[in-house]
Amino acid sequence: MSQLDPSSSAPVEDSPATAQAPPPVPVAATTAAKTEGVSVLREIVAGSGLVSLLAVVAALVLGGLLIASTDRQVGRTLGYFLARPTDFFQALWTAGTSSYVALFQGAVFNPRQGFAPLLETLTVATPLICAGLGVALAFRAGLFNIGAQGQIIIGGTLAAYAGFAWHLPFGLHLLLVLVLGIVGGALWGGLVGYLKARTGAHEVILTIMFNYVALYLVDFLLNTSAFQRPGETNPISPRLDETAVFPSLTGSRLHLGFVVAIALTVAVWWILSRSTVGFEFRAVGANPSAARTAGVDVGRSTILVMALAGALAGAAGVAQVAGTEKVLTTGVAASYGFDAITVALLGRSSPWGTFAAGLLFGAFRAGAVQMQIQTGTPIDIVLVVQSLIVLFIAAPPLIRSLFGFGRRAKRRGPRARHAQGTTAGGAA
Repeated sequence: MSQLDPSSSAPVEDSPATAQAPPPVPVAATTAAKTEGVSVLREIVAGSGLVSLLAVVAALVLGGLLIASTDRQVGRTLGYFLARPTDFFQALWTAGTSSYVALFQGAVFNPRQGFAPLLETLTVATPLICAGLGVALAFRAGLFNIGAQGQIIIGGTLAAYAGFAWHLPFGLHLLLVLVLGIVGGALWGGLVGYLKARTGAHEVILTIMFNYVALYLVDFLLNTSAFQRPGETNPISPRLDETAVFPSLTGSRLHLGFVVAIALTVAVWWILSRSTVGFEFRAVGANPSAARTAGVDVGRSTILVMALAGALAGAAGVAQVAGTEKVLTTGVAASYGFDAITVALLGRSSPWGTFAAGLLFGAFRAGAVQMQIQTGTPIDIVLVVQSLIVLFIAAPPLIRSLFGFGRRAKRRGPRARHAQGTTAGGAA
């Protein structure tokens, strides 16, 4: 009589050695062990859209409680809470909602300004969307791109130099600025991919170090005659030529770079869902060993995806120097490169999800100033809310527990395990 070897589909004859061997591990148990070994990064990236939405809600609620805890009226009503508890809860509600109403008015709609705040939100969101797409694309390929900050700096530096040092006709000049910025980011990101593919160096360490190299490089350049504005002692470049900047839309600070961000979102969506290269990226991100076995050149995919991620972040640098600031400074990247990580996580590493998350974080940034002016709430509270979003996005089980999603799974867990055991026993 013959039996199946667990590692092969060919039958093997019984022998004294194989007759006494322990029974093979059930398929269900093997599958469960593999599922438990999924990386933390993949769990975070693949989280459901509902969990991402609830993470934002939970962060806003906790942020509102933090705002209320520092409100003077809330503190006064707490002194006689037992006598009139309704005063305390009313003050608590007023403190939290008034701050968020002011945030909304500064980010979306204000009765005095109409939808002018929304245009500012779109302006601030533009580099967040571009850099977030770069981080999200790397995530889909199983890579953690922490280097968007440096890629923004390098892309912005090359774009700015082309904008103030070269004098070309309108149209051609702006196109050259955009191309050089994208190429600069692509080279900076592609170098990380090359080092990882050829030497096995970890991309997290490489990108963090490259951030520092880019930061000190632009600081050095802005203190040289080639980049520093004549007559200035501060590290600031000359203004870009009018032919090298993005045209304004609707007469506000919103510029053509936002349209470029939309086009890049469409391009990334097409690459990931409609192209062979995108399929290879997703295959490498899901299982590099299986992708290699299927004939995918994992090293080439690593270099290419990091170059594309850097190119997208470089476009964010172009949006800064050719759209918003129109000059190059050491703070050209601000904190956009690091915020892009949160944007990509919140957007579940999908192009349109990242686009929406970029708009949300742009609203936070744009509305924070108005919130402080109207209510006195510190701008830093927005950073707290963003940090809470990161915390909840990185811990989906915590969100499921807070909103009761985990209870049904726990109740159904033993029954499911019993069913799996029965099926495995029957199959054996």
